[in-house]
Amino acid sequence: MDPTANSFVWYELMTTDAPAAAAFYQQVIGWKGVDAGMPDMAYTLLQVAGQSVAGLMALPADVVPGTPPCWTGYVAVADVDAAAARISAAGGAVHRAPEDIPGVGRFAVVADPQGAVLCLFKGAPGDEPPPLAPATPGSMGWHELYATDLDSAWAFYNSQFGWVKDTAIDMGPMGVYQLFATGAGSAAVGGMMKRPPEMPVSAWLYYVNVDAIDAAAARATAAGGKVINGPMEVPGGSWIVQCLDPQGAMFAMVAPGR
Repeated sequence: MDPTANSFVWYELMTTDAPAAAAFYQQVIGWKGVDAGMPDMAYTLLQVAGQSVAGLMALPADVVPGTPPCWTGYVAVADVDAAAARISAAGGAVHRAPEDIPGVGRFAVVADPQGAVLCLFKGAPGDEPPPLAPATPGSMGWHELYATDLDSAWAFYNSQFGWVKDTAIDMGPMGVYQLFATGAGSAAVGGMMKRPPEMPVSAWLYYVNVDAIDAAAARATAAGGKVINGPMEVPGGSWIVQCLDPQGAMFAMVAPGR
């Protein structure tokens, strides 16, 4: 079985100023920006130790009207077309029908029934690079869903990707924070919670691993970003901070300490 099946395998920023965004994340995260060499569009690969972990591009003209700069995660599936059809049948939406990226794979842009967007992906045949060690600075460390209704959101993702519940954390007035894993016996890779009133729509938030949270937050503000929550310690002892980049895309960072 493919060890990446039903896991997040890629992350992509669509933004209003791609060169400025690339400069920001290189300064804050330490990623190296490399031109992907695509003949019909400008696409920047964001790399750690020579391995690509994310991509960056300008918001395309055919994106859903009103889409702000945003990060999107790609989930690996065995069959993009079949997975998109299942999501549509379960009440989700297909924003971009399945299509091929020559030499890379096949993808589709979908949304869950509450409107949170993600992409489906099936890579082209070929050797995959070895995974980065857990918590490697610059790799993605956590995936967080803010849902309008937590119970129905959980049922949807469990049915579509086979994700399983891990620990449930009682956050008092904020409700339950439900950790999830991509399969039985695997470590938790993210959490789901009811979106707070100040968040107008359901959405995914992605956390980048960094060495130390205070220094990372300082780099973000110095580079023109904005800290909107934190730094704060979370169960397990890690520290997080949630931010907006200069173009308004929300992202987060996680570190083992301050």
